[in-house]
Amino acid sequence: MAAHIEFKNVSKSYGVGDDRVAVLKNINLSIEEGEFVAIVGFSGSGKTTLIKLIAGLDFPDEGEVLYKGEPVTGPSHDRGVIFQNYSLLPWLNVRNNVGMAVKEKFKKWTKKQIGERVEQYVEMVSLSHAINKLPKALSGGMRQRVSVTRALSMSPDVILMDEPLSALDALTRGTLQDEILKIWGKDKKTALLITNDVDEGILMADRIIPLKPGPKATLGPEYVINLERPRDKTALNSNEEFKKLRNGIMEYLIQIGEERASKKADTYTLPSIKPIIKPSPFRRSKAS
Repeated sequence: MAAHIEFKNVSKSYGVGDDRVAVLKNINLSIEEGEFVAIVGFSGSGKTTLIKLIAGLDFPDEGEVLYKGEPVTGPSHDRGVIFQNYSLLPWLNVRNNVGMAVKEKFKKWTKKQIGERVEQYVEMVSLSHAINKLPKALSGGMRQRVSVTRALSMSPDVILMDEPLSALDALTRGTLQDEILKIWGKDKKTALLITNDVDEGILMADRIIPLKPGPKATLGPEYVINLERPRDKTALNSNEEFKKLRNGIMEYLIQIGEERASKKADTYTLPSIKPIIKPSPFRRSKAS
């Protein structure tokens, strides 16, 4: 049986000529149906490129990205994406930003069915009081909750998350982590989370896989998270398995970070040059 999502020897570059940069190199990854996988890594390591390739917003130069055993040829409602930026339509209020997505996915639904689903999902993230407000009237955290709600309200087969909570305050971030896990746990959707927060990855995922820094980024060793669900953030801090996992992942990230820094610290040996001193034509002779 084919994996739900699969990368087969995927490489991706951007730019042309001397400016061409190899972002990903020989990426191999299998994600099973219903599995929650987190990719962690440094900024600029190619994590967003991974999401774009699965979402069908970009395509590999080499290799294949497969969804249910078939090559990804473009975007699909089956693969919902939650981006780091809000991507809301500024002229539509919360109700219509979410409603437009629901209407697009469930084309045969009545206006009443669409309205009920919108209200259900907006309430789920505690935004019922702001359902008729435009994005400009919302805080950053509220806008991101709308973005999350819009993606999840379409009931995608796969949830793709590109650091969707990184810009939020700790309280809002924790709330949305719980909401995403609640929805994932209900239907066991296949989920891929891109994050730079190791604790967030351990809290939410079944596996964490570091992405080595680019250029030519590759995947590092996977860490299986055998922690019982649901996971309590406070209780995890005193859990020995959590501590062991966290320390192992952090040590690996520190190691590859140091390797990256050492590669950038190029040293140059300057040539031995002696200045040539010529007598000045304006210098007066002793005879004068």
